[in-house]
Amino acid sequence: MKNVIVSPKTESFTLECAEIAADKSISHRCAMFSLLSNKPSSIKNFLLGEDTLASLSIAQQLGAKVKREGANIEITPPTKLSEPSNILDCGNAGTGMRLYAGLLSGIEGSFILTGDKYLRSRPMNRVAIPLRSIGAKIDGREEGNLAPLAIRGGNLSSFKYESPIDSAQVKSALILAALQADSPSYYKESLLSRDHTERMLSGMGASVTLQEDGWIKIEPLEKPLNPLNITVPADPSSGFFFAVAAAITPNATTTIKNVTLNPTRIEAYKALEKMGAKISYIEKENIYEPIGDIEINYNGQLNAITVEKNIAWLIDELPALSIAMATAKGTSVVKNAKELRVKESDRISTVLTGLNSCAIQNLEHEDGYEIIGGEIKPATINSHGDHRIAMSFAIAGLIAKMNIEDTACIETSFPNFFDILTQIANIN
Repeated sequence: MKNVIVSPKTESFTLECAEIAADKSISHRCAMFSLLSNKPSSIKNFLLGEDTLASLSIAQQLGAKVKREGANIEITPPTKLSEPSNILDCGNAGTGMRLYAGLLSGIEGSFILTGDKYLRSRPMNRVAIPLRSIGAKIDGREEGNLAPLAIRGGNLSSFKYESPIDSAQVKSALILAALQADSPSYYKESLLSRDHTERMLSGMGASVTLQEDGWIKIEPLEKPLNPLNITVPADPSSGFFFAVAAAITPNATTTIKNVTLNPTRIEAYKALEKMGAKISYIEKENIYEPIGDIEINYNGQLNAITVEKNIAWLIDELPALSIAMATAKGTSVVKNAKELRVKESDRISTVLTGLNSCAIQNLEHEDGYEIIGGEIKPATINSHGDHRIAMSFAIAGLIAKMNIEDTACIETSFPNFFDILTQIANIN
């Protein structure tokens, strides 16, 4: 367990974030999707975080050969995925565990997926139940709801599944299973969640199509996919911490370079814009993903906001957005965000507990919360091993001294976070 103290350093700043952590969601998928080809995939700027390296290690355990030169990686898939001789450790990554569960359900062999103590407490029935319904054999603690998960892969049936949860992880797990089914499958959610899986697989040659009626049609693979040739863009979720930093610091500017501008990934920036921050989006390219720069400028005190739509598009950024809400004029409201309860921590509880320590009034609801804007006071924050809680309250340290407990978790997703933060804050 590592504690860090963050305190104000400067009254204003101009920050260019050219080394924001590579996108974690896309990096995870690069490691996995490369296994669906029969040729080497080239991946530049792969995130060298603990969780994504765990997904890469699992690909190796399944038979892939990996060459690494810094963050540039070549993955050569095996002719046939092999049954591993050991358990597969996903670290802290729900993305890794849930997506691999979908992929491995259709592969002949026995596989055991585990993770750290936090991941082993997160619910897996959301993928296990629909996968079992199409023939997957998945077991684990609490009847397969908790890891370690034991998977006996084999033949899968097609499906037509309307998910009760708007989740990119659930959707991606089912799409990976559908690619191995015996006929076309259909998946639907009430709100389109982040769509990296559909974009990337389509770019590799898979037939994954969003139809006019909202159903996603997935055709089984008839041949191996084309290999990936991709430069992983910067992660807008990681960049958002420094977007909030600019929005709450007078005369501050943050520019986040070479980030994905996928509409399902920048909703939090749109919310910050509605609160009063000045934000510009500059697209540079669009192959697998639209990529460009985001510039955030302080534009006066922020105003309160109600966030209740497109929740799946900004679920990960809500802890950081809550720091902006804590400084805003009025009462901000978050609704329809019960999914926060089952992240790396119960983020509704951990966010509000942290804000209470900062003397910010709030009200907890089952599916969200209310935050009454005020003056953030110095505090000691328990991250509960949750990287987004740790980083969010580190940004609050730009306003008042924060003693953040258990920051080692930040290594899982944003290894150079403090290297960037030290440019605009004092770190001890």
